[in-house]
Amino acid sequence: MRNRDRLIGLGEPVLPRYERIVFEKSLIAPHRQPLAAFLCPGHPLLDATLDLTLERHRDLLRRGTVLVDERDSGTAPRVLFYLEHAVQDASLLKGGDRRTISRQMLYVELDATGQARHIHYAPYLDYRPLRDEPGVDALLARPECAWITRDLEQQALAHAVAEVVPEHLREVRERRSAWIDKARAAVKDRLTKEIGYWDLRAESLKLQEQAGRPNARLNSQEARRRADDLQARLQKRLEQLDLEAQISALPPVALGGLVVLPAGLLAQMTGRPATQPADTQASAARARAIVVDVERKLGFDATDREYENLGYDIESREPGTGRLRFLEVKGRISGAATITVTKNEILYSLNKPEDFILAIVEFLDGDTHHVHYLRRPFQREPDFGVTSVNYDFAELLARAKVPT
Repeated sequence: MRNRDRLIGLGEPVLPRYERIVFEKSLIAPHRQPLAAFLCPGHPLLDATLDLTLERHRDLLRRGTVLVDERDSGTAPRVLFYLEHAVQDASLLKGGDRRTISRQMLYVELDATGQARHIHYAPYLDYRPLRDEPGVDALLARPECAWITRDLEQQALAHAVAEVVPEHLREVRERRSAWIDKARAAVKDRLTKEIGYWDLRAESLKLQEQAGRPNARLNSQEARRRADDLQARLQKRLEQLDLEAQISALPPVALGGLVVLPAGLLAQMTGRPATQPADTQASAARARAIVVDVERKLGFDATDREYENLGYDIESREPGTGRLRFLEVKGRISGAATITVTKNEILYSLNKPEDFILAIVEFLDGDTHHVHYLRRPFQREPDFGVTSVNYDFAELLARAKVPT
């Protein structure tokens, strides 16, 4: 582990031993326990572990697998490719390579009709592995899977190059350009003032020296040297910022893929009754339309983004400030037992606790309904192997409030 860190590490090295390590900030310094090392992206121990794991098992990603989407009651399988895309600038590292300034995982899903779509979050977190069910060979031999060939990888790459890579490049360029403009202005302001000071100081000392009153601690030549050094430093820093502004995208690389098997097809193969999801497409669409209408009446600019797979259903922009809030919509008949929430939805709510709202549409008799807003609906991350969690419907309603 330590040898690998010496090869890839750029900062603090991997230590010979750690007394405690944690993955949650709240556990770093508990009462009467020693301080723990917080393992997060960028920590040398985590980076070295990930690099070694990928080196030993990267072929498993290329080999692929089959996962089951229990929320899909249809019979059409899909193929999910996970790609890696990097953006670099013109700065050179010690090895002569350009510096990577952004690296992003891309998820492109293809269906039997040839349609491709970009999924913004890690969709596999909402899928489960096969259990005591038909094996991979039996599944791929089905006529529904006849369209799945090796050529699909090129289709996924082509879609990423045409649709996803430009978006990633634009986001990085906008963010980077704003930072570089700010840095360039700050550098010019600070160093120009220092250069001006030492220029004036050099002239003042020179006049004193000509008048026969030399400064014992600083002479005009030393002051002029400092001004020249600062001028060279300013030029070098501005040249470096120019290199950092030259941003280009590398071609995406396919890391692996998997087949997404709908639960409806699996039920058809095994002869078991298909489990219908609590949210039907019709009721879910109706619930989203109701919440969009509520948001607009509250004065927000609401957009239904369900089919973009962002980890929420509705994006609502506050007029004036432009601040966004994100709503996950669940529609239920009054008196229902549970509400099912996927792992990605829970994770997104925990990542955006101040801006996430669970919007519950309670369908009553006839066409009437009540809308409930619940902020901070979830308190902890699901366990590693969990794809979805059932929450008690009545308990969620008890904590919810009227839309605001």
